[in-house]
Amino acid sequence: MYMICANDVPIGFFTILRYCSIMSLKFLFLGEITGRAGIAALKNGLKELKADLGVDFTIANAEGTTNGFGLGKAHSAQLMKLGVDLLTGGEKLYYKVDLVEFLPRCPYILRPANYPQGAPGRPFKTVEVKGRRVAIADMISSSGFDRISPMNPFAQAPHLVGHLKEDADIVLLQFHSGTTAECATMGHFLDGQVAAVIGTHSKVLTADAMILPKGTAFISDNGRCGSTLSVGGFAAANELRKFITAVPERSHEAWEEVELQGALVTVNEDTGLAESIEAIRRPVKVERPVAKEAVQ
Repeated sequence: MYMICANDVPIGFFTILRYCSIMSLKFLFLGEITGRAGIAALKNGLKELKADLGVDFTIANAEGTTNGFGLGKAHSAQLMKLGVDLLTGGEKLYYKVDLVEFLPRCPYILRPANYPQGAPGRPFKTVEVKGRRVAIADMISSSGFDRISPMNPFAQAPHLVGHLKEDADIVLLQFHSGTTAECATMGHFLDGQVAAVIGTHSKVLTADAMILPKGTAFISDNGRCGSTLSVGGFAAANELRKFITAVPERSHEAWEEVELQGALVTVNEDTGLAESIEAIRRPVKVERPVAKEAVQ
């Protein structure tokens, strides 16, 4: 784990961190939950991780929970029982029919706010955390998603943030981005307007966690919850064959070197801006289920 605080002063191998206000809130942004290994990681490790970090509210990208492609209704309920407070998604959110039918009445799942107006689901949610009104929104990038046609996030973001700040003390944005460049651009675009811009989608935890000049916590991608000895949470052999042969085949979940990954953002209650951001990697022991055909 590593932490970046506002106004850090590096001295050799050491860093003097400025005094962080005791009046602060801690938000855990979990990386994309990838298949059953990701669910097992939450089941075996999330409670302890939240306790160790003093987390006040947990947000997770859940669009890869069901076999790595989409989120089923039953799995969404299971994640909430395991300790997640709010789920987000991007281009894979509508892959499961039962969730699409459930989204209009679901209070704990966000779809991208810059989807067309008639898209099912809610684009943001305002909650109370330790007496503070906190608004969380989900958006998706313009680049990297050929199958969907989202509205320009840079045209939509100022209106969205302005609306959220009318009723919230703190605003957080999960940005589902097909490129790290567009995610970084959004971070600078909203610097000082929101407490955090947290990128997701690539399922690779990036090394650019920082506090931007005007007080917004930023990271290009908050990684994944699932196997790290894999290709995006999937068994490498299958993914290799796809590239070598160009023949489509089913992806299979990987179970080696499972971790909970994400970003912990500490927000000052008074300013509504970030005090620190910490990239999280927590190894979790899980057991791979026995294949049905192997059961005697």
